[in-house]
Amino acid sequence: MDTARIRKGFPILARKLNGKKMTYLDNAATTQKPRQVIKAEREFYEKRNANVHRGLNALSREATELYELAHENAARFINAGGIEEIVFTKNATESLNLLAYSLGENIRTGDEILLTKMEHHANIVPWQELAKRKKATVKYADITEDGRLDIEDLNGKISPRTRIVSVTMASNILGTINDVEKISALAHEAGAKCVVDAAQAVPHTKVDVERIRCDFLAFSAHKMLGPTGLGILYGKSELLEEMPPFLTGGDMISTVTLEGAEWNKIPWKFEAGTPNIAGAAGFSAAIGYLEKTGMENIETHENKLLKAGLKRMAEIKGVEIYGPEKGPRTGIIPFNVDGVHPHDVSEVLDGNGVIIRAGNHCAQPLMREIGVEGIARASFYLYNNTEEIERLASSVEEAKKTFGV
Repeated sequence: MDTARIRKGFPILARKLNGKKMTYLDNAATTQKPRQVIKAEREFYEKRNANVHRGLNALSREATELYELAHENAARFINAGGIEEIVFTKNATESLNLLAYSLGENIRTGDEILLTKMEHHANIVPWQELAKRKKATVKYADITEDGRLDIEDLNGKISPRTRIVSVTMASNILGTINDVEKISALAHEAGAKCVVDAAQAVPHTKVDVERIRCDFLAFSAHKMLGPTGLGILYGKSELLEEMPPFLTGGDMISTVTLEGAEWNKIPWKFEAGTPNIAGAAGFSAAIGYLEKTGMENIETHENKLLKAGLKRMAEIKGVEIYGPEKGPRTGIIPFNVDGVHPHDVSEVLDGNGVIIRAGNHCAQPLMREIGVEGIARASFYLYNNTEEIERLASSVEEAKKTFGV
């Protein structure tokens, strides 16, 4: 992959921090945006700004076409059945909350919801709150010592009372990629619905919901070169038809009287109020960029960076790296430096223009499982290169010297 050419298309990557070339390695939190995405949003506001649906004017028609095209592009990108299976939300977190509310209406006292110990808070807290409301039980599948999901433990915890199995496709800390196709099959064998948090997977590998056969799948535009403020929820159309809306108000209705209301067709039933139309324009541009680049090429490039990064970081004495040594994983290197708090590591790196993330990464249960308070995390994407791996490693070595370890 020609990263030198790719980098020229991302204006922010030309920035300097503290007088030094910026090395952006916080892609698991959010990715940078290419000119195509920035241009698409700007052009919407400059040329097509109007509200969508029901408007009988040229601008509204153009905005509606652009907005619905974004749904079509998203459906194609993950091989969904069509626009009716793609709901736009604010982010993946809202998508999962939507499910915990609307899908959760069918949960009864004594029912069980199965998660894993490697989940992001967004795939834990909504289900915990649902369990409180419905007097249900939340169970958690274990992870192995090397950071893989214990699939046998997960299977053993599926019972006749299991109604929902909700798992991450790729860990935002460990980079572990789970076999969601197998997990979906196990859930369905027990008559449970399968929910996949794919926020850390869709940007990095080809995701095919038809192959996975999950019932629902959530991800975010901003982690795949798109704008912030736009989440995507895939759901099987027959299930979305059955579920009550999460939010109510304008656009999600077909008829309103003083006595009640009837809902709009899917997916609009779940998109109340004025949506992020400009974000949808940017999202379409991001999808186009990724498709042109090729998800297979992106995955191959990240794997090369991961291999090189793990090798280089392992050469630094006192650095502990987390995550599976074997099996598939995304381009994430979670690490700690003996004797140095991860926040201090991040601060030293920031002084060198190297941007990483440090803390509990919205996964406190996993931190406790690993036995640490926090972790430093470097994460790669298509515009990163091996030179940046060396900047990362040399800055970590500097952090060691700074704190005398």
